[in-house]
Amino acid sequence: MVNGLALMSEQDISQAAWIVTLPDHEATEDFARKLAEELKPGDLVTLSGGLGAGKTTFARALVRMLAGEPELEVPSPTFTLMQVYDGPLCPIVHADFYRLSGGYELVELGWEETTENAIALVEWPERAEGALNPDHLDIRLDFEPGGTGRIAMLTGTGTFASRLQRIKAFRDLVERCGWSDAVRLPMPSDASVIRSYERLMKMNGETALLMISPPRPVGPPVRRGKPYTTIAKLAETVHAFVAMDKGLRTLGLSAPFIYGEDLDAGLLLIEDLGADPFTDGNGPIPERYAEATRVLVKLHTTELPQALPVADGIEHEIPSYDLEALLIEVELLADWYVPHIIGSQLSGSARAEFLNLWTEALGEILTGPTTWTLRDYHSPNLIWLSNREGLQRVGLIDFQDAVLGSPAYDVASLLQDARVTVPADLELKLIGLYARERKSADPAFDVSAFARAYAIMAAQRATKILGIFARLDRRDGKPHYLRHLPRIEAYLTRNLAHPALAKLKVWYESYLPRLIPPEDGTPPSS
Repeated sequence: MVNGLALMSEQDISQAAWIVTLPDHEATEDFARKLAEELKPGDLVTLSGGLGAGKTTFARALVRMLAGEPELEVPSPTFTLMQVYDGPLCPIVHADFYRLSGGYELVELGWEETTENAIALVEWPERAEGALNPDHLDIRLDFEPGGTGRIAMLTGTGTFASRLQRIKAFRDLVERCGWSDAVRLPMPSDASVIRSYERLMKMNGETALLMISPPRPVGPPVRRGKPYTTIAKLAETVHAFVAMDKGLRTLGLSAPFIYGEDLDAGLLLIEDLGADPFTDGNGPIPERYAEATRVLVKLHTTELPQALPVADGIEHEIPSYDLEALLIEVELLADWYVPHIIGSQLSGSARAEFLNLWTEALGEILTGPTTWTLRDYHSPNLIWLSNREGLQRVGLIDFQDAVLGSPAYDVASLLQDARVTVPADLELKLIGLYARERKSADPAFDVSAFARAYAIMAAQRATKILGIFARLDRRDGKPHYLRHLPRIEAYLTRNLAHPALAKLKVWYESYLPRLIPPEDGTPPSS
């Protein structure tokens, strides 16, 4: 016994998801501040511990951090039961249920209304008799067995269990890499629904990026028992990013250096390449696009492995961009763009004809040369590194979905940039640059075959993106992607003019005349 309080038992400790040693008062406050960074509106934190265990110190530091006021007065809510503070993100509710007789009293207290969009911290939670939200973080503070400090035992219940695992993984990672005291700054999200980033900044101004990419959940089966992501060859874990990153850096290209990783949690601490873009107010910066084109020439003239190391004993096999993947991508046009943008539905026969024509057009692609296809090789994922030389000035940041596919795909991805209009004359000039440098490296390079592959792959990509951007709007609540549709539609029209796509052009004219009007003005077929 210490001050009348029983020490935490070994059984108590074994049940905790995370045990943190707090040697002194300052360590308790520091841990509370770090934990506050992980909380969001609607979260519930329950706090327990006896006299002298550090509850008051912890609660005060947590509330002050959440409120953004280091000197905020935080009295004990023992007599008021609840104390509400204004915070920059949401209200903070600090409650003490010691004087409650049972959970039924929370109704009279107006608990649900007060905490609906707040972060709530509750002392003596056991007095509520299980009436609190089961999805919460429980923290028990106690004396360190055999020591003079305190320990915090953290347990997540419900949905908070997996969150607590990620929080612990992050703290372990930054501690291991020497970034534990860095400030965390949110970054704009990309089109991914599972991946996000934060910028970490040390006091000396040094920065790094935290990539948060947990294992992709298995979606519903859409073909032969397989989910869309598996068929489309999308990365399911962070392993693919790590492998491709190491492979690109081995070639002397500027992928981010990885400072540390937790593969199971899907956390990477990576080099911050900055934010100098490949575009300005006038659109693409030609010199930078030219250098990005040369990076593709280097990739496409290098003998590349099909498997890459991730960690000791772990390899990543780069998947093939096969017919099944290419077709399910173009089907996004029928699934999302046609009904939600065009406002119609394709008949079963029209859809079947669409897939048959694409299967025919893709035949020569599937028998042609293959290389690493980074797949999202366009301006949002390219960073200009002016302090480096040559090809290393092109920073690469998005390649986890890389496949073994046609060399033409990434060239089309760059030169028909989905986010910024690439003028036709610049596109043609850079295709010429690519072809000349490929021919210089390999006299057998077939320029005509590449031009056909470019038109086919560019049309496949434009068709796919029309569906993806419609889906991002309708399914994921990201309407800003719709502003890019006219650009993608113009690219598609340009691509369908190539003789290799003559049959597909007739299909688009026939069934989607609003997208591709018939050239002769004849009415569309029904």
